[in-house]
Formats: sequence, structure tokens, C-alpha cells
Amino acid sequence: MQNISSIYQNSSRPIVDRVDDLLNRMTLAEKIGQMTQAEKNSIPPEDVKNYYLGSVLSGGGGVPEVNTPETWREMVQSYIRPSLETRLAIPAIYGVDAVHGHNNVIDATIFPHNIGLGASRDTDLVRRIVQATARTLLATNVHWNFSPAVSVPQDIRWGRTYEGYSEDTDIVIQMSQAYLEGLQNPDLGDVNMLGCAKHFVGDGGTTWGTTKIPQWTLEGNWQVPDDMFKIDQGDTQLDEDELRKIHIAPYITAIDGGVRSVMVSHSMWNGVKMHAHKYLVTDVLKGEMGFTGFVVSDWMSINQISEDYYTCVVKAINAGIDMNMVPYDYKLFIQTLTKAVDAGDVTLERIDDAVRRILTVKFELGLFEQPYTHEQWLDYIGADDHRDLAREAAQKTATLLKNDNSALPLRSEQSILVAGQAADDIGLACGGWTISWQGMVGAITKGTTLLDGIRQHSENVTYSVDGSADERANVAVVVIAEDPYAEGIGDRPDLNITDEQKQLIRTTRTNCDKLVLVIYSGRPLIIADVLDDCDAVVAAWLPGSEASALADNLYGDVLFTAKLSYTWVESMEQLPRKNSGSAKWQVGHGLSL
Repeated sequence: MQNISSIYQNSSRPIVDRVDDLLNRMTLAEKIGQMTQAEKNSIPPEDVKNYYLGSVLSGGGGVPEVNTPETWREMVQSYIRPSLETRLAIPAIYGVDAVHGHNNVIDATIFPHNIGLGASRDTDLVRRIVQATARTLLATNVHWNFSPAVSVPQDIRWGRTYEGYSEDTDIVIQMSQAYLEGLQNPDLGDVNMLGCAKHFVGDGGTTWGTTKIPQWTLEGNWQVPDDMFKIDQGDTQLDEDELRKIHIAPYITAIDGGVRSVMVSHSMWNGVKMHAHKYLVTDVLKGEMGFTGFVVSDWMSINQISEDYYTCVVKAINAGIDMNMVPYDYKLFIQTLTKAVDAGDVTLERIDDAVRRILTVKFELGLFEQPYTHEQWLDYIGADDHRDLAREAAQKTATLLKNDNSALPLRSEQSILVAGQAADDIGLACGGWTISWQGMVGAITKGTTLLDGIRQHSENVTYSVDGSADERANVAVVVIAEDPYAEGIGDRPDLNITDEQKQLIRTTRTNCDKLVLVIYSGRPLIIADVLDDCDAVVAAWLPGSEASALADNLYGDVLFTAKLSYTWVESMEQLPRKNSGSAKWQVGHGLSL
């Protein structure tokens, strides 16, 4: 930082005075730069300095060429350093989607997704998980986590269902409050983390078939497949009372809990894009609810407002967007917003309000005094105590749905047939938002599988991917999984398990006396056709990188304590939630041994 004698550089002065002083020194170019966020694959580090950028992010899978904790730290710092070389040395802030651990980093601990944590109902567990996540983020110099999702999913066909704790607003409020307590108090001295409540507002309440992603916003010549993006980014068709009761309520708690950034949803409310919704973003969120942090747009989402980019920028900024995630077109955004200010279509008062909010949060985080974190914190990534915590989390999120014929607990003297690819696949246990945006199948990162755990309990274990076996087993454990997905790529018109999965269960059934079905999924799946073939059913959700811990539940060494936080339906006719009254298992269902 340059040696400029000024109020804003004096950490003993009140933040409001520091912000006033700095804002008064800034040119329009420096202000608009602070309102701009680019994606790391689209910007050379020197452009952070050239355009005074306020933030850089990694999208899902936005990783260094060699993906290690050390290269992550250097990559992030390579974008912070140029910001400190600008005239006023305003530090850039780096953001990521660390939604279940520092999930883009190979060999970082991957915790269960939120759907499982909602089933645990364990707020202390959530605090500890997020505190661990905060430590690993800070180790790589990341200060901003685009989390928690405070969505309240009402239709489990949505590909982001697993990012929501529950279909019940009260559960979402409890768990997200604990999340913010853990994230913003990582017990690392004066270094702070920035949380981000998302996606404002109603992203979990959209109506199937209402998604309209303008072709002009799509990358390259990509066409939206017919079986994807049917509800993600769609239209929330509710009156205001219901919107407030179900979807706005968690934001009130998040603001009370100190959240300092809010991300706006791609979705609409009764036909109006949220990124252009001044009433909800400015009047309700900032005005009525008293949110004094800053509002960030979602990935390239301002582009969806209009085919005319100038209109997009003007409407988004005037609606109340402060930081703009313009991953590829940061130069165009800066040029367009500058033109809008010069033309009087965006006022200087609106610009100053946005920048004041951003600077205030940066001062609160201590970035001006400590833009770099301590290198020794890299030891937190993948640490043994974090993996122990992930084991505990996998066990506390596993939900026992059925247990007939004393199928569980398993006993060490029994012969065990383990069936299904998922039983020995880390990628399937982790799901989406793991190493890459959509997640991947296979040994994508360090971890353990359920097969590993069962083998630790018993010597008489046979593993068969397809369920075939030379000898009959006392008990079979069949593990099925959804293929990894994220966002609208995971929108599914049919949640019945696949024909291949049904055949796996039926084949295995002929080779065992009792059958235990374990399901890895980001939402309840329809298993009515095979339920009678299963003596026991365990919803393990997406347990993360330490799935071996589930064996302790199966063998009775750790009790099942989780309860459903989503309704488990028997047929597609029971979707969305409003049609699910006669479902197989209701919220709160969960057995113990």
C-alpha cells in the first residue's frame, strides 16, 4: 500500500469516516471499478489494476492449472496484488461457491450438502462445519463465500434442491442462522469472512415450465436441452403475502445474523426478473428490512433483463444491484455504466450508494489492514480433524426410512454383498459443486467410500457392481446414486430411479437374504417400484468425501438420528409440494435402531 496520509488508511478511525474520506478521493472510473466483478479465467491479473476492479471470483470449477491448496493461494493473491498497486490501493475481494467445504480444491474435505444438514437438525454441527470451511477458505486467501443458500425449495424436481436445507421455512431459518454464526466467526483472530445469503428472492418457489433463458445470454451456440432448465431460473408465481411468509423470512433472520452480502436470484417474481426488481431489492431488502451491506448479481444475470445491454445495466443498477458479476464482459460493463452515468440514466448518488456499501464491508472485513492471510493456515485444508468432522456429519445426516425384518444393524459375522458403482465412488457421494461445477464420477478427490467402511467392519465382504454373486449373502447393501449435477442441468421431469437401478436391486435381491438400500441423492427419489424388495432404506443424501463413516450407522455403532426435512413422495403426481399430502414419508420421519 502506498504511503498516503489519509483518514481512510487510519484503522483507529470509525469506518464511516474512512469510507467518506475514501469515497471523496475516488474518480468515477475507480467507483465503477469497485462495482465490477470478473471471473478469473476471463481476466489477466493486471486488469484488476487497470480497471480498479472490486472483486474477482472463481466460478464452479474455476481452478488453477495445477489444483493444489498452494496454487490456489497463489492464484487468489495474484489478483489481490494488482489492486494494492492502484492509486488508492483498495483491496480486491475474491469470492467462491464453497457450498460444502472448499469444494473446488482437490483434497479439501467435502462435507454433506445442505439437504443432509437440514435432516440432521443439528445447528451446532453446521456451525462447526462452516467454521472449518472458513478456515480453509482463508488459507487460500478467499474472504468471500457465496453461501448460505437460504432457499426454501417447494418442488424437488429443481436441480438446486440439495442446496436448500428444507422445504420448511422454519428449518431453513434455524440452519442458515447457524451457518452464518460459523462462517463469520472462524476463530482466526481479526481475519473475517464474508457470507452471502442467496438467492433473493423466491428461487425455491418457481413454477415448473416457466424458465425463460434468453438465447442471447447463452454462451456460444449452446441450446438449452428440452429436459433441462424447466424450473431453475423460472417464475415464482405467488402473491406477496406468501412470498414473504415462505421465501423472504429467512433473509430477515440472515440480516439480523449479520450477513453483509446478498445475491440476487436469476428467477422472476410474477414475470419480472429479480435483477430488475427495484421494489424487492431496494424498497424491501434495503429499505424495509434495513440491509446495509451490498447486493451482488448472479452469474451474468443482468444480461437477461433485456436484449439491449445498455438497458440491462441501467435497470439492474437502478434496481439496487451494487456489485455486478459480469464474468466475461467486465470491460463492456464498465464502458456501459460510465455511459449511463454520463447520460444521466444512472445518478452519481446511486453509484456512491453502491460503492459506499462495498467499501464499508471491505473495511469491516479488515482487508485494508490485512489483505493477505497467513500461509501456515494451508495446513487446515484436508486436516484430520476436518475429516473427522465430515465423518460425524455423514453419520448425523443419514436418514433411516425403513427397517423391516431386523435388517439393520448389520453384524460383523454376517456375509455381506455390496452392490452398485456408488458404493465405491467418491464423486457420486459428493455430488455437484465438487471440484467442478457439475461434479464428476470417480476418485475426483481424496476420501473414503462406503465400501471402505464396510470392509473395516467385516472380513466377509463381496463387492459386485451389478449385484451378481457366486454365493448367497446374508445381507446385501445396494448403493444407488443420482449422477452429479448442479443448477438447471439437474432439473428433472421424472424422479423415479432408473431402470438400471431397479434391475440392480432386483438382481441383488436374488443373491441375498436381506437387502439394505442406500441412496445418494440431492432430493427424495421415487422408489415405489422396488420398495418391497428392500428390507431397509437409508437416505444418505450426498454425504461427501468421508462416506465410509456411514458403515458405523449400518452396523449400529452410531445411531441414526436424522429426520426428513423434505417430503418423500411415492409418485410424480404428488409434486410439487402442495400436492404431496399423501406422500410415503412426511417431514420429520426418521427411524432409529
